[in-house]
Amino acid sequence: MPRMTTPLTDTKIRQSKPRDKEYNLNDGDGLALRVKPKGSKLWLFNYYRPYTKKRTNLGLGTYPDVSLADARSKRRECRKLLAQDIDPKEHREEQQVKAIEEHLNTFKHISSQWLDMKRSSITHDHAEKIWGSLELHIFPDMGNIPIHKIRAKNTIKVIQPVANKGSLETVKRLCQRINEIMVFAVNTGIIESNALAGIKQAFGTPTKKNLPTIKPDQLPELMKAIHKANIRITTRKLIEWQLHTMVRPGEAAGTRWDEIDFTKKCWDIPASRMKAKRAFNVPLSDQAIEILEQMKPLSAHRDYVFLSNIDPKKHANTSTANVALKRMGFAGTLVAHGLRSLASTTLNEEGFDYDVIEASLAHVEKNDVRRAYNRAEYLTKRRDMLNWWSNHIETALSDIRLNEI
Repeated sequence: MPRMTTPLTDTKIRQSKPRDKEYNLNDGDGLALRVKPKGSKLWLFNYYRPYTKKRTNLGLGTYPDVSLADARSKRRECRKLLAQDIDPKEHREEQQVKAIEEHLNTFKHISSQWLDMKRSSITHDHAEKIWGSLELHIFPDMGNIPIHKIRAKNTIKVIQPVANKGSLETVKRLCQRINEIMVFAVNTGIIESNALAGIKQAFGTPTKKNLPTIKPDQLPELMKAIHKANIRITTRKLIEWQLHTMVRPGEAAGTRWDEIDFTKKCWDIPASRMKAKRAFNVPLSDQAIEILEQMKPLSAHRDYVFLSNIDPKKHANTSTANVALKRMGFAGTLVAHGLRSLASTTLNEEGFDYDVIEASLAHVEKNDVRRAYNRAEYLTKRRDMLNWWSNHIETALSDIRLNEI
């Protein structure tokens, strides 16, 4: 007949005294209290490990921090795991590792992993802009929070000050970015679900605004302002370069000397620097080439054509042209990106082929066959059109100079 174990009581545990050697007080079903020679008392759960069937002990804490009732509760949890062939010791270790990972996986840490993944589909400047917005608006309050603890209510509080300023376009972008981060965390198995899926509904919808630009007949006014402005020659030439080539501000600011083919009079922008991640070829007019010739004494010994005023190893800031245009008096009426709209409107009014204009603006044609045709067929047409556009700009500047004589 098997030997019966008398369950422990709190009185028996309290009255137990240390001996020269450690000994156990058994409660049954694998639970025991080990009394140490120095008086400490440790709860142990003794069991056969699944599959190997080897005996082992699992510590359940010390008495009285862990009471008799608590120890029995932990024993029940262990036996439930064993009934499912789960080793309680391995289960605890896995849970500890998971807890450590969860607290290491802060929102900022996962955001960094997300952006590293996203870099293959966006330009370097755009990636830096995204990170800058998160550092400014999100990370100060949320960056160190484990991502599994991120909740909609608290996130709304973080974004609300931006909304209170009326910057709803910024709010829209922030909501979009933090949702992408949360979806990335779900897809990589870091969290189970996205707690911020509907967060944008907590804020108003921004009114779509076209980027400020000027009318075609205001080109002479613009050229006069650029000609007379008290700005660095690099800034002046950067604005003119963007105007003549019809590229985006970031593409213009990051122009590299090794992208220029003076023989073919072409500027080959690699896919990594283009918004659509497609390499782009810009035919260069004589006026565009002249801008480069004027920049050679200032930067030909460096990588970039338009150098940063702070660090000559870097290119000019993408906002350089915008800041200069504001100082010239165009605040609210013209931004650097609006130079593209000015060119597009002028060329459309002059009757140039719409598709050629769109191709020159690097707007992606969704039809693959048509896009391939455009690339081959429109290059000559684009060169002719850009030559006309540069001559048009030069005429506006020449008229100003004649009036000044």
